[in-house]
Amino acid sequence: MPSRTLPTFTVAQVASHKSSKSCFVTVGRNVYDVTDFLDSHPGGSDLVLEYGGKDVSDILKDGASHTHSEAAYEVLDDSLVGHLEGAAANGKANGSAANGKANGSAAVNGAAVNPRTGMSSEEDLSKDTDIDGDYKTHKFLDLNKPLLMQVWYGGFSKDFYLEQVHRPRHYKGGASAPLFGNFLEPLSKTPWWLIPLIWIPAISYGLYVASEGFDTAYLEAAFFLGGLSLWSLLEYILHRFLFHLDEWLPDNRAGLTLHFLLHGVHHYLPMDKYRLVMPPTLFVALATPFWKLAHLIFSYDWYVATTVFCGGVFGYVCYDLTHYFLHHQNLPLWYKQLKKYHLQHHFLDYQNGFGVTTRFWDGVFGTLLVDPLPLKME
Repeated sequence: MPSRTLPTFTVAQVASHKSSKSCFVTVGRNVYDVTDFLDSHPGGSDLVLEYGGKDVSDILKDGASHTHSEAAYEVLDDSLVGHLEGAAANGKANGSAANGKANGSAAVNGAAVNPRTGMSSEEDLSKDTDIDGDYKTHKFLDLNKPLLMQVWYGGFSKDFYLEQVHRPRHYKGGASAPLFGNFLEPLSKTPWWLIPLIWIPAISYGLYVASEGFDTAYLEAAFFLGGLSLWSLLEYILHRFLFHLDEWLPDNRAGLTLHFLLHGVHHYLPMDKYRLVMPPTLFVALATPFWKLAHLIFSYDWYVATTVFCGGVFGYVCYDLTHYFLHHQNLPLWYKQLKKYHLQHHFLDYQNGFGVTTRFWDGVFGTLLVDPLPLKME
């Protein structure tokens, strides 16, 4: 069965591969690299090169020109390297070259397949990736080796990096792929329960100290809820404009490596349960400017600033736990649509759907996910 993490190509990209050094052909929506087969073709390499960069559906079915054996179709199946960009997943595209027809299915078990990622349901996110096959096909990252330095030394273009990092993989057995490969590795892994264990006592202490500045608990609660509400907007802003700084990402290894460390690794391995919540060290680094900002805005009252900040941190705790549960827990009925929404952000459209705890701000700023495929969600 074809890999579910194959890249997409434009028609122009395929058409450019028509030489003896790199020869692609298409059958329906499938793209095949037949370069290694040129010298083995019974009709000679020139006949294949005549169709380089083109669709060969008709010539494959033309018995008068050249009858193709089942072995020929098996060669094609082994040479599958991707799919045509924007090809309709409506049952008219070729699902397998082995039948010699352009009437294959772009569906898996009756569920529509997303043409970008090849995924049809949330379960696809947690199917083990063929690590060796994935690296051989995509020439991106070897999941057996520390990932961060591969990004740093990979020499990837921004476009190639974004295409690959937003094409989900799953490390074998549900374990965590190596990120640093050294003494820093433990700092990159955070179990979900560590978040409330660390931050709830800190929030409680902050509210206790700040309570001295309020005449009533109700007033303190009001500012706390204000900070909590502000967090939902901040969550959207951070997710969209920091973690998904894709369009404005510098096209250099420093920019790509920082993107990978902040959020790219999560989109690359979305079901890694130890990299779903923010490591405390990273949260402290990101939260420090907001501590200073809160006390700048509310400089007239330290107690108010601290209470608002505590409300924001509590919102973050709710966000991180929600994020984990959306990936790894069976949720109450009213949460299931939120789970579907977030997981579609991963394998349908990573450029929309930035809200995690709420879709509200996606609606306000026009980034609501529009589900183009009737994907099966359990």
